[in-house]
Amino acid sequence: MRKKNIKNYDLEFKQSAAKLAIESEQSVAETARSLGINENTLHGWIRKHGNPPQKPIASSELEKLHQELAQLRKENSRLKQERDILKKAVCFLLA
Repeated sequence: MRKKNIKNYDLEFKQSAAKLAIESEQSVAETARSLGINENTLHGWIRKHGNPPQKPIASSELEKLHQELAQLRKENSRLKQERDILKKAVCFLLA
């Protein structure tokens, strides 16, 4: 029976590997191969260590997003109504 070679990497290596994968122009798979680690392992490190802290959204930008959301919801409602009308029209014409 084969034993798995489980390697333990220090936190600094994981963080730098995640940063390299994010900032590099090569794919995550290529970065993982060049570092000699599994691609899935590197994806896990990116999720855990590679996400940069997000900037808070300015209130003016937040207001724009709320307005856009309200407009999109209104448009979505109108399109659903139009779809329902067309469905009824098709049923009426086919009956």
